[in-house]
Amino acid sequence: MHESRPADSPGRRHTSGLPFDRPGAFWRGNLHTHTTESDGALTPRQAARHYQEHGYDFLAVTDHFRPEYDFPVTDTRALRGLGFTTLIGAELHAPRTEAGPSWHIVAVGLPIGFAPPHPGEDGPQLARRARAAGAFVGMAHPAASLLTVDDAESLDAAHAVEVYNALAEREHRGDSWHLTDTLLNRGHRLTAYAADDAHLQPQDPPACAAWVNVLAETLAPGLLLAALKAGDFYSSTGPELYDVQLTDEAVVVRCSPASKVILSGGAPGAQVVEGTDLAECSLPHAMFRRGYCRVTVEDAFGGRAWTNPIHLDRA
Repeated sequence: MHESRPADSPGRRHTSGLPFDRPGAFWRGNLHTHTTESDGALTPRQAARHYQEHGYDFLAVTDHFRPEYDFPVTDTRALRGLGFTTLIGAELHAPRTEAGPSWHIVAVGLPIGFAPPHPGEDGPQLARRARAAGAFVGMAHPAASLLTVDDAESLDAAHAVEVYNALAEREHRGDSWHLTDTLLNRGHRLTAYAADDAHLQPQDPPACAAWVNVLAETLAPGLLLAALKAGDFYSSTGPELYDVQLTDEAVVVRCSPASKVILSGGAPGAQVVEGTDLAECSLPHAMFRRGYCRVTVEDAFGGRAWTNPIHLDRA
């Protein structure tokens, strides 16, 4: 369900990672979903219905792009309708990472008929081909895959890192912000998204636990995809971000009731505001001025929301 946003306020400046003063609405979606076309429990139609019934506006089905499933790029165009749409994608695999036999790469916006990996094509090469074909490319569950910094830096086609994976959280490897912050500190311009990695199997944690809110003027798939590539979104497991703005001295946050708001980033330490039912606060950003910062909002139930990195050197 799209979210309303406050009117623009005078005297504010826009910077990368802050889409809140742009026209449009926020649309909720999941970018990492598996169905019976690979190892999921529900058909694509059933999965789409499940997410729509839980208040989502769009879904990307990203079945495992592997030979045992006949390299599916699951066609969900017939599931698009009034008030709900889909993005076409897959979870790509190719040899190999330092710790694992294959890469896990989310590619959303793939063309139907995207070709299987070529003989000898490794993960970074496959990701480059997916990006060249128009996809939004994400590093899937880096913590769960034990990706190293060397692995991640080789994946130079990535737009974003999957910083929270709800399925991997059952192994206590759902959070990948440490790797993301390391990459950002090394100068890589990446955004950050959260996702379910839903298989909807009986033993899995409940779906609809982590999502993106993407800012676009309409729910048109092309506009959603362009907004993802531009970083015009934030991620959440519960809280809503109503407005995040950068001033000369601080980051000003307006959000749903929160118990903690954190400003962290490219330097050790953080600015933290704690309270009961926090709705607005201002956090000074001087300690991050040579690099970037990012906002985390936590509610009383442990849910979190994250902005994309805010690059102060571009402000």
